[in-house]
Amino acid sequence: LKDQFDNLDKHTQWGIDFLEKYAKFVKERIEIEQNYAKQLRNLVKKYCPKRSPKDEEPRFTSCIAFFNILNELNDYAGQREVVAEEMGHRVYGELMRYSHDLKTERKMHLQEGRKAQQYLDMCWKQMDNSKKKFERECREAEKAQQSYERLDNDTNATKADVEKAKQQLNLRTHMADENKNEYAAQLQNFNGEQHKHYYIVIPQIYKQLQEMDERRTIKLSECYKGFADSERKVIPIISKCLEGMILAAKSVDEHRDSQLVIDCFKSGFEPPGDFPFEDYSQNIYRTISDGTISTPKQEGMRIDTKTTVGKAKGKLWLFGKKPKPQSPPLTPTSLYTSSTPNGSQYPIFSIEPVHYCMSDIKTGKPRIPSFRSLKRGWSVKMGPALEDFSHLPPEQRRKKLQQRIDELNRELQKETDQKDALIKMKDVYEKNPQMGDPSSLQPKLTETMSNMDRLRMEIHKNEAWLSEVEGKVAARSDRRHSSDINHLVTQGRESPEGSYTDDANQEVRGPPQQHAHPNEFDDEFEDDDPLPAIGHCKAIYPFDGHNEGTLAMKEGEILYIIEEDKGDGWTRARRHNGEEGYVPTSYIDVTLEKNSKGA
Repeated sequence: LKDQFDNLDKHTQWGIDFLEKYAKFVKERIEIEQNYAKQLRNLVKKYCPKRSPKDEEPRFTSCIAFFNILNELNDYAGQREVVAEEMGHRVYGELMRYSHDLKTERKMHLQEGRKAQQYLDMCWKQMDNSKKKFERECREAEKAQQSYERLDNDTNATKADVEKAKQQLNLRTHMADENKNEYAAQLQNFNGEQHKHYYIVIPQIYKQLQEMDERRTIKLSECYKGFADSERKVIPIISKCLEGMILAAKSVDEHRDSQLVIDCFKSGFEPPGDFPFEDYSQNIYRTISDGTISTPKQEGMRIDTKTTVGKAKGKLWLFGKKPKPQSPPLTPTSLYTSSTPNGSQYPIFSIEPVHYCMSDIKTGKPRIPSFRSLKRGWSVKMGPALEDFSHLPPEQRRKKLQQRIDELNRELQKETDQKDALIKMKDVYEKNPQMGDPSSLQPKLTETMSNMDRLRMEIHKNEAWLSEVEGKVAARSDRRHSSDINHLVTQGRESPEGSYTDDANQEVRGPPQQHAHPNEFDDEFEDDDPLPAIGHCKAIYPFDGHNEGTLAMKEGEILYIIEEDKGDGWTRARRHNGEEGYVPTSYIDVTLEKNSKGA
């Protein structure tokens, strides 16, 4: 039984060790959940968009869906934290408290068992001592009896010796009887304590240890269940998070995203028109014509070449400035007749009318916006931002102006509400002077009225700019519509006025009427003129120029300066081949001309 007590001691210690081992497992699982939730939150924070103005936030459905998924993932991370908290409170904390109580209880039961064993050992020692004393006294009594019998049978022994031996025998016999009685009493007491120890005390202690171990097993079972319940409680919310992610994925609309791209980058510029035909053979036919026509020129039919071709000089063509050769004045005679050796005349079709027609077509072509002006409008981020957004394409400028007008209207409404509130408060102060001084509100009221006037002026100014942009867009739309109609309806050869005809006899016509306005097409080409150079620069460092609107350059390259740095760190430059763009001001050594306007 003593060995079994030791075995029970080892078993209960193993049970407590196993309980603490499971508690350590739960603790590590809690740390994993906490780290997982923390990493998820860091991931969401890393990919969440930073706070930006509302008009700059991407509104594509794919981006919105991704942001919704990030929000759902953040909620999912919160549920992982709930799991960790529930496990820590319901499982790990309970296990640690129960482990402490279990150690205390086990120690108490083992101490009781050891005390009972020690008491039984003490009783056994007392019984053993009385037994040994009784045995010793019995041997002494036997020796005294043998000595008495020997002296009693000895004839030579005196009577005194016999009496002395008899008294010694009686004494030893009496002491033996007393030790016998004491041994019997100790034996009876030991047997009783031993029976009580093995049938009452020890079974009771073992029963308490058994109940303690069973409670430990039950507690482990409850903790196992609580461990699973902590996960199961958040499953509905996690399912909602996953459903939210699925709904966000389903909300992606590719057509809407495409329309947003169109609205975002719609410039409002007019597409380039058709390039005219340039007749390089006109000099050959002019020589032939000059050799065959000898009719004097008529003053009445003289054409003002300044009106027909002068306005086209200095304009930006595809390969640079191309001045148009002036054709000699035409006369009806030179158009239709030619002399023969016998003096007769016959009608011919000279090449001069064709040359004149082509020159008129080149002069009267519709406006074709240059790619440089388009690039200038598209380089919004690289160019300096203007108050009227004139650096933007027409459609984007109209949107920006409309947004600013809406913001100003909202601010004006706030100021109006504030003014009304101040007026009401002033009336209350005037009726009830004890509530406040009406004159104390006058500075604030004056400031509010000033802000309202300022906002109204801003709104009026922006509305004027908006009307200007909308008028230009409408004019471009009408001009483009009429151009499309002419392009679809007309076919055949090109006439001097820029139309087409199928009648070959109508190719030869007189000079065009001189009622065209001299400056009719100057405004159409003003954006096509290259900006004048105001200086030059030398590249100190190389620049890649990957961004839109920038100009790549090599170290030591010489460029023309066409626009100075306006405080944003960029200077507009142009190469010798006409390519323009922005370069960093700190990368170049700038030299400006003295007369920059006339350069």
